[in-house]
Amino acid sequence: MHMNETQLIPMLSDIELDEINAEIAHAPYPQAVAIDALKIVQAHRGWISDESLNAIARHLNMSPAELDGIATFYNLIFRRPVGERVILLCNSVTCWIKGYEQLQQQISERLGVSLGETTKDNQYTFLPVTCLGACDKAPVMMVGDDLYENITSETVTQIFRTQQEIDA
Repeated sequence: MHMNETQLIPMLSDIELDEINAEIAHAPYPQAVAIDALKIVQAHRGWISDESLNAIARHLNMSPAELDGIATFYNLIFRRPVGERVILLCNSVTCWIKGYEQLQQQISERLGVSLGETTKDNQYTFLPVTCLGACDKAPVMMVGDDLYENITSETVTQIFRTQQEIDA
């Protein structure tokens, strides 16, 4: 007995489907909400697994390859597990000129991870990003949904204060 394709791909949750269908209702065609659908599922699951991508693609009547092309182009869609909060440190030319390297080293030392890694407590994933669109306020980074501009060494210390420092 062979399993059909729909049995191999986990289903989207009812909540995810409701949210995606609400977006589809306002779109000219289902594929137009591809990024929104990816963001919805990521908001519920933390990242987009291959299985999730396949389920979304099937629901939007797209091929998984088409949807993966969109997911991998958009730098706020995570195709592998990430920590509770993602740190996106801009490594554009402007941020490099304004001190990216020192900030990257300071954050790595502070959290004990290199770029592309997640802290042992799963609190943070530290990733480079090509541009955050705030070159006039470089260097910049995002921590979760918060954008930090004109970052200095002091800014990094303030953002990543340890619990011991807060309790002191």
